[in-house]
Amino acid sequence: MQQPMYVLSEDSSRTRGRAAQESNVSAGKAVAEAVRTTLGPRGMDKMLVDSTGDVVITNDGATILDEMDIDHPAAQMIVEVAESQEDAVGDGTTTAAVLVGELLARAEDLLDDDVHPTTIVEGYAEAARLANEAIDDVVVDGELDDDLLASVAESSMTGKGTGDVAARDLAELVVDAVRRVADEDGVARDRIHVHPRAGAAAAATELVDGVIVDEEPVHDEMPRRVSDATVAILDAKLEVRQGDVDAEYSISSVEGLNAAIEAEDAELRGYAETLSEAGVDVLFCRKSIDDRVAGFLADAGILAFESVKSSDAADVADVTGAKRLGTLDEIEADDLGRLESIEIEAYGDDELAFVRGGDAARAVTLFVRGSTEHVVDELERAMHDAVDVAIAALDSGGVVPGAGATEIAVAAHVRSESAGVEGRKQLAIEAFADAVDAIPRTLAENTGADPIDTLVDLRARHDAEGRAGVIAEGRAARVGDPLDSGIVDPAAVKREAFESATESATMLLRIDDVISAE
Repeated sequence: MQQPMYVLSEDSSRTRGRAAQESNVSAGKAVAEAVRTTLGPRGMDKMLVDSTGDVVITNDGATILDEMDIDHPAAQMIVEVAESQEDAVGDGTTTAAVLVGELLARAEDLLDDDVHPTTIVEGYAEAARLANEAIDDVVVDGELDDDLLASVAESSMTGKGTGDVAARDLAELVVDAVRRVADEDGVARDRIHVHPRAGAAAAATELVDGVIVDEEPVHDEMPRRVSDATVAILDAKLEVRQGDVDAEYSISSVEGLNAAIEAEDAELRGYAETLSEAGVDVLFCRKSIDDRVAGFLADAGILAFESVKSSDAADVADVTGAKRLGTLDEIEADDLGRLESIEIEAYGDDELAFVRGGDAARAVTLFVRGSTEHVVDELERAMHDAVDVAIAALDSGGVVPGAGATEIAVAAHVRSESAGVEGRKQLAIEAFADAVDAIPRTLAENTGADPIDTLVDLRARHDAEGRAGVIAEGRAARVGDPLDSGIVDPAAVKREAFESATESATMLLRIDDVISAE
């Protein structure tokens, strides 16, 4: 008999076979359960408190999973699914997480019945392909007009702190923002900004034809509003120039001191004169501005901001068409931009500069209001999601019925096609369909309806009419056509959710050995 060889350190632990699979499946189910109750328009919120006492209140799946202190490696993989879903299409993170948990739960039953993990993986992959077919079949025909696009944005926001009354108004602002930056190449997402500010109701949210800069003028005597203005963006300091070498100057008389001061003043005044002669009304300076220069600029009637962030400078350039200058030497008309107006408005102790470019602005800002910091934070997340799904609907394949109707169609198609698959792989495909049923079942449960009865009604109506979803009305729910209620989702969100959930679940199912090193 040969002596056993140990290749792991004494501090390492190893979990193999069925025990490893059970651990991963349990972790995945736990993560799914953590966000399940947030799904849908009647989903509940989570309060997340970190070690420093900071509180986040949200029902956004990506935010919940990101804020949770998750240690299990399998659970972290599901968090990555939510993150990839958020990055790809901006919404559907809760759906993806719940799907992963359900796929793992159904796989656990198959493993108990001695179905090999490879067979389950193959079945799930085939079922995911069938799911994409079903999604393609239910894509809504016709042009994606503003009304339908607003329904997409509204469906995304409903239940995320917007309030049912304000959701449609906010959705229309989102559509307006998307349309204004769209061109023949698509929608430039980086030109749509969301700027939150607490202190007013959500109904006070507005769309700004330009950007909002969180800066205040460098001098109190500068104008607070300028219309039809010429704009310059400068990437240099406006102060006395320093030599490249260390040098000392000896001044032995008052006349010499006065001459030195006058020379400095002349240099600093020259900056203001150069800008004034070039016709500049507003200056955004990336670096610091000397106090004396600020005074000279104020005397010339120029509104100036200093230490402007690079991102803000880039946004102003988008709105105004101004070029970023490295020096004030030889300013040309083509280097300057134009704006419709700029206004300085006070919000509490802060001041914001509203830079409006008018209809020609190449960037827009959704100025989101909320009564408290927690409310406005959740509204900000909702608006980001709404913008993302509106863009996904425009650029990535249209829209599909929401309210669980697409999932009912997917489950029905997968079950129908599974009859033609031989062997145990058929069991995995049917298990996939059962997992998909969890989405409409959870939607019903979160609205207070009986999930089993609702699922039966959904299947019956789908078979009879081809489209059925869970429609939330007040504190109750009914089964109906989501399109009649304006409930639609981007097809890209559904495709991404099924693909990412399937990939994550199958990756976890293929693991039969977990080695942990302390």
